[in-house]
Amino acid sequence: MKLPGTDDSSTRLYDLREETRSVGILTFHRCINYGSYWQARCLVEGVHARGHHVMLLDHESPRVTRAEWRGALQPTLPVRASAEDRRRYGAKLRKFLCAFDALPLSPGFDLVDPIEMPHVDTVLVGSDEVWNLRHPWYGGASIFFGQGLNAECVAAYAASFGSYDADAGLDPYWQDQLRRFDMIAVRDENSQRLVQEAIGRIPALVLDPCLQFPPAADAATPVPEGRYGLVYGHGLPQDFAEAARRWAAARGIRLISIGYRNDWADEQWLDAGPHDFAAAMAGADAVLTNFFHGCVFALVNGVPFACATSSYRMNKVRDLTALLGAERHLLVPGAPINLGAILDVPLDDAIAGRILAMRDQSNAYLDKVLG
Repeated sequence: MKLPGTDDSSTRLYDLREETRSVGILTFHRCINYGSYWQARCLVEGVHARGHHVMLLDHESPRVTRAEWRGALQPTLPVRASAEDRRRYGAKLRKFLCAFDALPLSPGFDLVDPIEMPHVDTVLVGSDEVWNLRHPWYGGASIFFGQGLNAECVAAYAASFGSYDADAGLDPYWQDQLRRFDMIAVRDENSQRLVQEAIGRIPALVLDPCLQFPPAADAATPVPEGRYGLVYGHGLPQDFAEAARRWAAARGIRLISIGYRNDWADEQWLDAGPHDFAAAMAGADAVLTNFFHGCVFALVNGVPFACATSSYRMNKVRDLTALLGAERHLLVPGAPINLGAILDVPLDDAIAGRILAMRDQSNAYLDKVLG
């Protein structure tokens, strides 16, 4: 199940026409996280392909940068990384910084006081969990709720509350912030419910940008040789790890852990950059993950995947798999694990059909926002 994507080159982002609408995308574009990088880039490329002048609004905060870099060098806490692993994580960090520099960034401005943000016609807030009030360093940042934005129109695209559960509700202050938006689209049912209960309007449900505007194949980035299963995430349950080892050994498939150390994998590719990640996902025989974008990149590449659940990411992976009819790829905690039944067969063809239908729905929303 290989889905059609775009063949836009990132260099085309700079081929801009003065008469087009200016669009600023406000998201977590400097996170040292493969999914955050690609969702930002894919949305930029998708909006640019519609003929608009687009930039990532480059908010800055020394506090956030320190938190990001600390997390990048010690990503599996409370398990501390060794000195050698920190060196490799440092190499990964530098690859991300180079990738950020190649993006079409606005002049920098302060995250807390965005008075110097450049004027744009439209701001798109999202994707990513930009409204997660429990995010460890971005949680409750008012800019992502529309405060201080220098634009004629403020809309949300594929925004998410992440681990902030709809059962918690929103107090009147955050309800008022959501009313600032001219239009809202979210990427999961949990966020849809929170918005509906807060402001009495049902927001559109749209695809994550990586599914809506998938990255173009990059033949210049090498992928591991031979057959391999890609392990993406950390803190994966022990029974999942044991089942993965048995599944791979029975089939002569190596397990490569990308971006994070998982000692039960055969190889540790800790210094992989964002382009390495996208290429490795496309070339894998299977993906074993507990991360949202592990599921997303498996889906967009038609790669069988198995996702373990975690409390922090449960809302995202549950709603994604339900939206696309891929529930059998989400493991039930405590239930017996049969990875062969999940990973040895192609993805259901109906999943591709649902993605294409959701692309139409997502494009219809963007048509209304951007014209």
